[in-house]
Amino acid sequence: MRIHHDLRAGWNHRFQQRQRPSEAEGVLTIHPRSGIQCVQPWLELTRATYQFRSIIERAAVRVFTETADESLLETLTTCHTALIARMEAQGVTPDGLAEVDAVGQLMHASVIGIMHNPLIDIRYRRMMNDLRLLRLDRKFTAPIILRTLREHMEILAACTRRDADAAEAALQVHLHAAIQRNIGFM
Repeated sequence: MRIHHDLRAGWNHRFQQRQRPSEAEGVLTIHPRSGIQCVQPWLELTRATYQFRSIIERAAVRVFTETADESLLETLTTCHTALIARMEAQGVTPDGLAEVDAVGQLMHASVIGIMHNPLIDIRYRRMMNDLRLLRLDRKFTAPIILRTLREHMEILAACTRRDADAAEAALQVHLHAAIQRNIGFM
């Protein structure tokens, strides 16, 4: 078992309430006064989470590539391009980290949302909460963030070309790199 962080200090009741489904699934245990404890071994939880994410996102990115509005693709590309330029110029800032998270969530949520399936949406949001827990002790540097944003740009470029095979392949590269980053290999 691995305790990721002592979450007593800054986390509130609302955060714990959002983690109740993960507790029900046996992923973690919420201790009212002492914090959150991951029950599943860290590497096993990481593997399972990314396997689930890959299954869902690979199917969704193909549909997204074929059906997403050009304006959405343009917005996502513009957001990523601007963020890359800002990261290259300023490095990592607290506001920049929040924007990276928001832009990443927007892209992945847009891909998943194209399925119009509430069951997938709910489980995907839960899985992303699990990933946030797994990432609590990760350090995010400009090179790591830029690599991630550029992987997103490869996916978006394939989607803009309406090349579902290339979009799925770029997503697979991104998810493989993401799991490597998450376990500290990159």
